[in-house]
Amino acid sequence: MTVTKDDRHGSERKPLDLSDPRLSRFDIVKEGARRDDIEIVTYESQFAGPNTKAEKRVERAIALLFLLAGLLGLVFLVAYIWWPWEFGLGHQTSDYYTPILGISLGLALLAVGFGILSWAKKLLPHEVSIQDRHEAMSTDEDRQITGQTMLFTVDELGVQRRPLLKGAVALGLAPLGLVAAAPLVGGLIKSPHKPDRGEKSPLYNTGFNADLNQGKPVRLTREDGTGVRPEDVSVGGQITVFPGIPGGATNEFADSPTLLIHLRAGDAEVARKASENDEHNKGAMWGNYVAFSKICTHAGCPASLYEQQTNRLLCPCHQSQFLITENARPIFGPASRRLPMLPITVDDEGFLVAASDYRETIGPDFWERP
Repeated sequence: MTVTKDDRHGSERKPLDLSDPRLSRFDIVKEGARRDDIEIVTYESQFAGPNTKAEKRVERAIALLFLLAGLLGLVFLVAYIWWPWEFGLGHQTSDYYTPILGISLGLALLAVGFGILSWAKKLLPHEVSIQDRHEAMSTDEDRQITGQTMLFTVDELGVQRRPLLKGAVALGLAPLGLVAAAPLVGGLIKSPHKPDRGEKSPLYNTGFNADLNQGKPVRLTREDGTGVRPEDVSVGGQITVFPGIPGGATNEFADSPTLLIHLRAGDAEVARKASENDEHNKGAMWGNYVAFSKICTHAGCPASLYEQQTNRLLCPCHQSQFLITENARPIFGPASRRLPMLPITVDDEGFLVAASDYRETIGPDFWERP
């Protein structure tokens, strides 16, 4: 016969019959504790009795925290869906888009955290237990005890006998569940490649679009707006150029900075062969000159460190490297998509111009992969 020893009294006793219908759930929990050499020193409610004024007061405070979390979650959802978000120069309503999302979500999670902590600290009974750790295989009775312990813990949470908290948790956490799904689902609602009203997708529309220059090819200019001639860039050299339109070098056209590179003759031959064999970049080079977007396709940083000996373009943020002579193919780092190539030519006055806008999307593009 199996016996256990009650260390508190120094006596041996028989284990309880778990099938005894007279046993309460807490009796089974205590039996499981004894079998696992756990002594429950203290287990008492924090209140004088059930449904006291003090308990109701704590219950209302916790319910308020969960309801506040739900309200803040709804604020996040409303702002995420309807608040103006597109960037504009000057003081705009869109300036508050990101702060509203961050503040509402942060306060919602803070309210949930305080609600859970308050529930554990102020509503659950106080328990002090001492256990001697040991290793043993789990028996069927051990599993029964574990299951009953879990159910007893749920009972002690008091959700069933506290309908106010039950409703507050449901109303408070439901919006937060939607908040977690909103960024995932929201980005899939509308493809940026299919804009409304027949307009050109903004992902394919930069400052080099001829429509912004009365239908004329847009010149490649320096930051001060002066045009660039081929002889202005030495062999093996490079220069950052901007669209030659009003505001072309400002944040209004932050997607347009381009790196113009004058390749050496041998490297230019390799690059031309690669571009002519590519459906997007065919005919994009002019002479030994090539132009690529400076916006890294990984995280949008400026990829501007050019190594003329290796023809590699390095992004300093996360160390992505692009091989210029192979259509700016990524060869190192986290970037998985090549840099878009700007088709260039020379106008009647000898200035370099964009033969067309970019044929591929600028910067990080999460809608398609090579």
